Amino acid sequence: MPRVKVARKSTAIDMTAMCDVAFLLLTFFILTAKPKVEDPSKADVPTSSKEKVVPEQNLATISVGQTNQVYYSVDGSDVRTEALKAMGEKYHVSFTPDEIKNFSNTEVFGVPMSQMKSFLDGTIDSQQKFPQKGIPVDTTSNNELSNWILTSRQADKALHDKDLDIAIKGDKREQYPIISTIIEILAKQRLFKFSLITDLKAAPKK
Repeated sequence: MPRVKVARKSTAIDMTAMCDVAFLLLTFFILTAKPKVEDPSKADVPTSSKEKVVPEQNLATISVGQTNQVYYSVDGSDVRTEALKAMGEKYHVSFTPDEIKNFSNTEVFGVPMSQMKSFLDGTIDSQQKFPQKGIPVDTTSNNELSNWILTSRQADKALHDKDLDIAIKGDKREQYPIISTIIEILAKQRLFKFSLITDLKAAPKK
């Protein structure tokens, strides 16, 4: 009896499921990625030989740029919103819902409360072009930085029941007195533990 020959067929792989997974992953990364925010302080931080990652969440950063200009940023749009409301009550400045929304999306700023409404009354492009001259840090008369730190800590504690971490980022060409003033501000709020942001020093060539 003759042997029946079975026709050979090429192997086919259905890639539909793989394409779906790839597009889902791409969509996830696009929606969760944080855009790089331009640092208005333009601080050229010093280098360090030790590496310790600064947390990306539950963090407030005090940046000192050139000519002793101080900038402030705090993680979390909800924390920023409540901090702005508290600062508005303290300095008798009322903000519109649009201004509050703009501030909740503003990660770094360096303007006094007297200019905050003008800073928030516009688009993102106009905010980037706004002449930010720094937050007042006078420890004797007008210490707005201390109030920003305090209201941010209170908002973070009320919303997330967490203690806000503090980091200082200073330009390596700046003089020590401004950093000393910031440390003094933190000490008055009994904040004796904070991080100093640096770049990792390159390994010496052999």
